[in-house]
Amino acid sequence: MALESSFDEPVPVAKVATLVAQWIDRLGVIHVEGQITQISRRPGAGVVFLTLRDPAQDVSMSVTCMRGVYEQIIPAPAEGQHVVIRAKPAFYRGRGQFSLQLQELRQIGIGELLARIEQLKQKLGAQGLFEPGRKQPLPFLPQLIGLITGRASAAEKDVLENTRRRWPGVRFEVREVAVQGATAVPQVVGALKELDAHPEVDVIVIARGGGSVEDLLPFSDELLLLAVSACGTPVVSAIGHEPDSPLLDLVADLRASTPTDAAKRIVPDVREEQERVGTARERMRGAIERMLEREERALANCRSRPVLAAPYDMIDRREQELKDASGRTRRALEHRIARDSEVLEHTLARVRALSPLKTLERGYAIVQAADGSVVRDAAEVTTGQELGVRLAAGRLAVSVTTATPADTQTTTPTITPGQAAND
Repeated sequence: MALESSFDEPVPVAKVATLVAQWIDRLGVIHVEGQITQISRRPGAGVVFLTLRDPAQDVSMSVTCMRGVYEQIIPAPAEGQHVVIRAKPAFYRGRGQFSLQLQELRQIGIGELLARIEQLKQKLGAQGLFEPGRKQPLPFLPQLIGLITGRASAAEKDVLENTRRRWPGVRFEVREVAVQGATAVPQVVGALKELDAHPEVDVIVIARGGGSVEDLLPFSDELLLLAVSACGTPVVSAIGHEPDSPLLDLVADLRASTPTDAAKRIVPDVREEQERVGTARERMRGAIERMLEREERALANCRSRPVLAAPYDMIDRREQELKDASGRTRRALEHRIARDSEVLEHTLARVRALSPLKTLERGYAIVQAADGSVVRDAAEVTTGQELGVRLAAGRLAVSVTTATPADTQTTTPTITPGQAAND
């Protein structure tokens, strides 16, 4: 139940400390796993003070151990070791401090560490964190490389020198962190998130030199592996030497056997690229020269054809053919016109010969009544009738004095000349 108190009825410090101590005392004996980060042994003191830290979290706890119990631990504990302790939670009322009173300590051996790593490997493998399809390709030429490594470490020097030797213009964003011990995981994860959020970082390299299984244990930590799998920037693992295989190698997008190998994998060699460019240029030049030679031969073959060798000959031939055809057409037309002209003249002569005018020219005349009808028979006219006489040249107006029909005609009818008229 909650402790009732107010500004009018406050609770004394001693009572609060007593209540806290009583509540913690009810926890009983517990087993705690962690990494020893500090051991304090004061000469003549009957108590040894240790600091136990969670390797994956920034959480630590004080541990007190009686000297007699501590001296019975074989081999003696050392800083950096992973241990499991059997302890009783205790609250020291005098100073208001919480600690674990160590009763028994067991060091986690390499075999057990490897077994735990294998269990974690199976767990993460079942989640698909090792699938090749998740791997991101590295850029051909990164402009800015994020490097996570130990402070002033040989791994940092190897990566920087070898990378710049291969491509002098490359730039780095370096984050120096703890690469072993209790603070390694949170520092590496923090640096990873910071570089992943950097808009110019193209690839992130996590580098560390070789070490024991315990030294490389942070790089098989689940928290770090999950952070790497969630990273949007390609991550290169360059941990230890060739035989070392932390789980980070399986989760990272690329595994480099050493930091030096990482430098070779993340940037191309400028000399090799120059040689490749030179080789490519030679191949291109050769291909272009062969193409030009082939096209020159084809052009020469085209130019050697008659149509291109003497292009005006065809025009001249066509011009002559056109002139010949035009001449033939003109001659044919002239011949046709001449022939038709002769035919027309003959026809015109015949027409003229048959024309009444020709008859009139021979002395004949055409007698016409007043209505213009031609008089062919003397019986058609009467005495005194006015008639018109058409001559070859001019007209005559006459009056009939005597009309004798053909069957009774003995003399030529007498016609009194009237008024003469010309056409």
